[in-house]
Amino acid sequence: MRKMFAIMLAAATGAAAALDVELEELAGKSWYGLYFNGEKAGYAVTEIAVDDDGVITVMEEARFMISMAGARQDMRTYVQRIYSPEGVLETINARVEDPSGESVFRAEIEGDTMTLRSEMGGGVAVQEAPAPTESLADALKNKRLVSGEARVGDQISYTLYDPILQQEISGSARIEEEEMRMFQGAETRVFKVRSTMEPVGLETVSYVTEDGVTLEDVIANIITMRLEPEELATDVDYSNDVIVSNAAMLDGPIPGVHERDYLQLWLRGPLAEDQLYNDNRQRLEPVNGHFFFEAVRHQLDDDFTPAQIPVENDEVSEWLEPSLFIQSGDERIIAKAREIVGDERDALQATELLCRWVYENMRTTFSAQLSNALEVLENLEGDCTEHSVLFIGLARAAGLPAREVAGLVYVANPEPGFYFHQWAKVWVGEWIDVDPTFGEVQVGPTHIKLSEGDLFEQTRLLPLIGQIEVEVIEDEDTPG
Repeated sequence: MRKMFAIMLAAATGAAAALDVELEELAGKSWYGLYFNGEKAGYAVTEIAVDDDGVITVMEEARFMISMAGARQDMRTYVQRIYSPEGVLETINARVEDPSGESVFRAEIEGDTMTLRSEMGGGVAVQEAPAPTESLADALKNKRLVSGEARVGDQISYTLYDPILQQEISGSARIEEEEMRMFQGAETRVFKVRSTMEPVGLETVSYVTEDGVTLEDVIANIITMRLEPEELATDVDYSNDVIVSNAAMLDGPIPGVHERDYLQLWLRGPLAEDQLYNDNRQRLEPVNGHFFFEAVRHQLDDDFTPAQIPVENDEVSEWLEPSLFIQSGDERIIAKAREIVGDERDALQATELLCRWVYENMRTTFSAQLSNALEVLENLEGDCTEHSVLFIGLARAAGLPAREVAGLVYVANPEPGFYFHQWAKVWVGEWIDVDPTFGEVQVGPTHIKLSEGDLFEQTRLLPLIGQIEVEVIEDEDTPG
């Protein structure tokens, strides 16, 4: 039903950049075990190399071996960054391999211009953008921070370009503590470094030796990359079932939940202020250190007049544009949208047609993959991510502004609880929540919205995975 966390895992490991070794010791690799909420979930390997011309290559590769509802999933990420002898970024090669195939990204920098080529879902996109400011010093930020006369309180800034998110993300790193540890048989100074990437709300705590070797990264207090011998790092058995282990479980089912017109909950966890969404369907606000959630079954007013498609409204026009993962400008998606919608011009009726088609024609499977609308249209299978990206692609192609929404949803099976989930919002004259996974137009009160927007915005949910607790407020009276 949901693999959003797996996509974010790939983004998070790239952002961590745990490649901090002495440039004089370029030969060899460093192996790391990957742990997700304390359970083994995969491994990573990092390497730095310098060729005869002084060109520096920084490589990181990760493999996630997890289960989703009992089904084994295998996902690999690879990022290679190439720098000139002067430390100027020249090329980034990135690759994601998942059950659906391979997605490839390549960024080439010449002077002030970057050319980005993306291959996914059987399509190729090429675009130009300003060259990122990233340099070798940014990739080796921890090494730079702890070198010389490092002391508690030292701080540096850095930037890293992510070719999958297509963003250059800025951050800062600060030494918080210093201690002595045994490492390779000798007592060694170890620094605790906290890195913060503000645009995605991602914090990483690293333990780095005075020689710049990263012993451990703890990413968003969820993912741990721990330096291990290769044999130990690669010892993974798919035992981590991430769907159940990262849900907010309840003691029992919510009685009559799907007949309710409203729902009240207490939420506990590290929710940020910009994740407290309040709209015409839900209210989420802090109260005495916790969070009060209230949602209703949203109904359009009796005198509501739906917009006509294609929608022409400057305020929502950005949500008609195609994107890297929502290829709504592709002729194949446009043709399918026309086939489904036909001559219908009522935005609400068109939304219902599209939602019903996706719900009835897609086969629900669980998979960890980098989803895009074109690939889903071809395969017609997947969980909530695939359902929503295909629906949004078809909606935009039909002239309906639509965007991605993510958060939690109540599900009774396999165990009652609130599971991470993705759905959509569509502009039909006003915004309404639509869930093509369950075939719902104007969803009920069981959806807790915590994010709106593309993959970059959804990355901000990473610190919440497995960290949210939910308690049902048993009050059957209509709230005032």
